[in-house]
Amino acid sequence: MKKIQMVDLQGQYQDIQEEISHRFNDVLTNASFINGPEVQHFQKSLEAYLGVKHVIPCANGTDALQIAMMGLGLEPGDEVITADFTFAATVEVIALLGLTPVLVDVLPDSFMIDPTAVEKAITPKTKAIVPVHLFGQTAPMDALMALAEKHHLFVIEDNAQAIGATFTQANGEKKMAGTIGHVGATSFFPSKNLGCYGDGGALFTNNDAIAHTLRGIVNHGMYERYHHDVVGVNSRLDSLQAAVLNVKLPKLDSYNHSRRQSAKAYNEALKGHKDLILPKTVNGCEGICESCDCHVFHQYTLKVLHGKRDGLVAHLASLGIPSGVYYPIPLHRQKAYIKPSYKESDFPVTNDLSEQVISLPMHTELDAEQIGHITRSILDFLNNI
Repeated sequence: MKKIQMVDLQGQYQDIQEEISHRFNDVLTNASFINGPEVQHFQKSLEAYLGVKHVIPCANGTDALQIAMMGLGLEPGDEVITADFTFAATVEVIALLGLTPVLVDVLPDSFMIDPTAVEKAITPKTKAIVPVHLFGQTAPMDALMALAEKHHLFVIEDNAQAIGATFTQANGEKKMAGTIGHVGATSFFPSKNLGCYGDGGALFTNNDAIAHTLRGIVNHGMYERYHHDVVGVNSRLDSLQAAVLNVKLPKLDSYNHSRRQSAKAYNEALKGHKDLILPKTVNGCEGICESCDCHVFHQYTLKVLHGKRDGLVAHLASLGIPSGVYYPIPLHRQKAYIKPSYKESDFPVTNDLSEQVISLPMHTELDAEQIGHITRSILDFLNNI
């Protein structure tokens, strides 16, 4: 059995090495390193894949979130509501811009931001909601968009973990994750479902005016060289990273299918155990549907009950099996984001998740032998503790 890795980028590279080398050689030969043909091609290809009018490439996913908030005209003191159970990048850009982050609890089945908690947190200062499409599926966007319309709020989708996933709206229409709100933001960090070989990111929108503003912001506020019309930043996707993404984008659906197959194998091996709650697919279909992209399994994250999570992590590590805890400390307890107004009773689900969740190896190169070894090791531990 080959070595088990949390993410096997080397194995994935072997299948696309020739294509990557060819595109890299083209970039190096034409020396169009910034905003070159590869970037322009990727932008158009991603627009077509997502069915969105505008894709604005940028340097990384964190920049994408910050630029979205700048482009929507949010000002210091404005409140932005987001989930307590997420990576810090979601909230750090809010604080960085002098906005006020407002953290709320998440849903116990999907780990997504709770619309009921969002509604309770809305004040006259609230200007935006940032749902996080966590672990590979979308937040409850129908409810969130209804709240946004009712209270005249912007919705910025943090789509760093769910590119390629779909959301089925109440009217039956399917939309791609990141294209439902006013702006979507994503990351192309190497370990993402669609990852480059460094940092990269993008913003999505169907609004022409917002797109125009975002395009200026990513390029020092310029639409014409040396004419700075808006306050901007230096955040551009370079051509080498775009070359990688141009190779991988046509394979994204296949990559996501492989992840669903691995998730299905995990589910079949682990189902019914009293100490485990398996991932739940909540958008579009129940279970794991091979013909539907409602969940693209950026992570396969389950809950380990009865205080056994940390012991399981240690046991797997002793066998050379990697795992991840995303996330061990809720944002409302992080030193940078503590607020006197937060009460532990406001975050019962997040607090439980921080003590229960574990993510198992998940990538396109997982095979049946590896999954069998991982799941047997989990069951051996839980059945003998």
